[in-house]
Amino acid sequence: MILLHAIPWAGALAGYWLFPEQLPLLSAIAIAALFAVSLDLIVGYAGLVTLGQAAFFGAGAYTAGILAQQGWGEPFSGLLAAAAVAALLGLISAPLVLRAGELAGLMVTLGLGLMLYEAANKAAAITGGADGLQGVEMWPIFGLYRFDLWGRTAYLYSLAVLFVLFMLARLLVASPFGWSLRAIRGNARRAPALGVPVKARLTAAYVIAAAYAGVAGALLAQTTSFASLDALSFQRSADGLLMLVLGGLGSLYGALLGAVAFTVAHHALSEASPVFWQFWLGIALVALALAGQGGLLGLARAAIARLRRR
Repeated sequence: MILLHAIPWAGALAGYWLFPEQLPLLSAIAIAALFAVSLDLIVGYAGLVTLGQAAFFGAGAYTAGILAQQGWGEPFSGLLAAAAVAALLGLISAPLVLRAGELAGLMVTLGLGLMLYEAANKAAAITGGADGLQGVEMWPIFGLYRFDLWGRTAYLYSLAVLFVLFMLARLLVASPFGWSLRAIRGNARRAPALGVPVKARLTAAYVIAAAYAGVAGALLAQTTSFASLDALSFQRSADGLLMLVLGGLGSLYGALLGAVAFTVAHHALSEASPVFWQFWLGIALVALALAGQGGLLGLARAAIARLRRR
């Protein structure tokens, strides 16, 4: 079992040597995977759908970027600051989201993302506005490993952060806290009969997911030395949900698989057809939905089950 879990991480590490010219793309995949994991914690396990996860992603990106711009480019403290800011934003907005109900709460998350996007656009003196945040200079990791143009340090750094936070997320969803989230997703009205404090657990899950998204945004700003309004856009939230649909909801490895599939497909299709790439991606999503539930991970599990029966 341990060997089975080690295979995807060994493959990701091997990509450093197998695809030396694609390391920036691999870094983008690692960041997208962490963002998808943050969404899976709240959507896949707690059953709380959100359209504003990019708000926390962008908050983390601008936090780390502004710190570096102002002269503090230490990477790990930048991640911690980004996680803290995103978590605080999640803690403030969670009561509004949970109080409003399912559909209204969905609109609240969308509104939060749109408000932050416009606020960042108007605060051009701080965020750079539509031109983006310039002058983001990161210090070498541990004072030894500089961020280079080829993305070597950036990829290993992003992969290491993804690995650590993914393992923490696995421990979280396997804990009683994680099982209580599953109970809430199954039936939020009956969960209190089991002694589950629904609002407290959902608030905690929302804040943790926000912190994860903030770290993902900080990674983007640190590895690209740039932060822009794109980090706060609705499109990023929608892309994250598409990753979950592709990979499979309620499975952390499904989030990873969906992030890899979506990012690679986006890159390949946009190069082949810059105008109509979304059309082909839409066809793939429809085909996947018709093939069965559970996304790519569900299809893989079904195929393995069939092989075992044979």
